[in-house]
Amino acid sequence: MTGPILPRSFYARDTITVARELLGKVLVHGDAAGIIVETEAYTAHGDLAAHSAAGLTPRTRVIFGPPGHAYVYLSYGIHECLNIVAEPAGTPGCVLLRALEPVAGLHLMRARRPASRTPRDLTSGPGKLARALGITRAHYGADLTRGPLTVREPLQPVEFAIDVTPRIGITRCADWPLRFLLRGNLFISR
Repeated sequence: MTGPILPRSFYARDTITVARELLGKVLVHGDAAGIIVETEAYTAHGDLAAHSAAGLTPRTRVIFGPPGHAYVYLSYGIHECLNIVAEPAGTPGCVLLRALEPVAGLHLMRARRPASRTPRDLTSGPGKLARALGITRAHYGADLTRGPLTVREPLQPVEFAIDVTPRIGITRCADWPLRFLLRGNLFISR
């Protein structure tokens, strides 16, 4: 189903490149997995929507650390969201995973999101995908280059086109074209 785990060097690059190149990769947590079909980049360069814009705090410390770690936070006091730290250590940057196409562990995802009516409903948003894959704030700081939560190469890469749009669900720097998605994929968020 999946190929090798992405190495730390994959993440130790500029955030926008990492956000684009995560598309088509496979997020795996235990027995559940999905193809990454939508991401958003949050950069260190004047990005007031980035949590790191406020500087180094207990909440954001992982964003300033080594790349390839999970930054999980609670959005609106309801939804946990998974970001992946990019950039070399000391430079803040992270990529929000917005949507997945489920490929393994659908029974687990349905159990975690019983109100979902279709496979698309399971993972078509950042809060949905975290819940469907069992990702919580307990995964804050997890090393995605080893362990039960990883990002892997697909076993058979597929050609796809990428659409670029402004980020959604934010108010600051909302017009920045830093949302990347697989063109025509049914599992992207709305």
